[in-house]
Amino acid sequence: MQVLELIIFAGLAVVVLYQLYSVLGRRVGRQPEDQPAAQVGAPALGARPPVLDTLDEGVELTGLAAVKAKDPAFDMNRFLDGAKGAYEMIVKAFAEGDRATLKNLLAPSVLSSFEGAIDAREKEGRTETVEFFHAPRADLEKAEVSQGDLAQITVRFLAEFRSRTKGPEGEGVDDRRTAELWTFERRLKNRDPNWTLVHVDAAEA
Repeated sequence: MQVLELIIFAGLAVVVLYQLYSVLGRRVGRQPEDQPAAQVGAPALGARPPVLDTLDEGVELTGLAAVKAKDPAFDMNRFLDGAKGAYEMIVKAFAEGDRATLKNLLAPSVLSSFEGAIDAREKEGRTETVEFFHAPRADLEKAEVSQGDLAQITVRFLAEFRSRTKGPEGEGVDDRRTAELWTFERRLKNRDPNWTLVHVDAAEA
């Protein structure tokens, strides 16, 4: 009788153990390996897009940035030094009636205006010379690029000089302090590094 009971209990234990194994050995719910493989290059949900450190191609540069973009070798300090030299040269050439020098530095429209004033002075029998007390002050007023590579830079000049004139009535000396806006122009893709004076305006001192 005891042997029979042991056999029955043993059989029941086998059945229970099998059922436990069936339940515990079965995967319940989604497992980590069940997740789909992440797409290459796709940002995680809620992640911020990468920040670009370059400007979009559609962004249009202006001012000196536009000049530098077309001519990386452009140096503003060197340009202003050259502009001051050109200012003194042009003022002296105008006073002395030096048309050859002016022709190399001025746009045709500005040259025509200067030559008209020189012609009128010569008809009156007047001559003039100019002496600068010191180098003029030059400050950037504005810069722009148009028509692809046509750069125009406007410089504000403050200058002090002495003008000596001679005419039918005698000689005269005039100390002047002037403030002017001069606009220089150049094709940035042109190999010629020289700038041309294309416009002159009066400015407040």
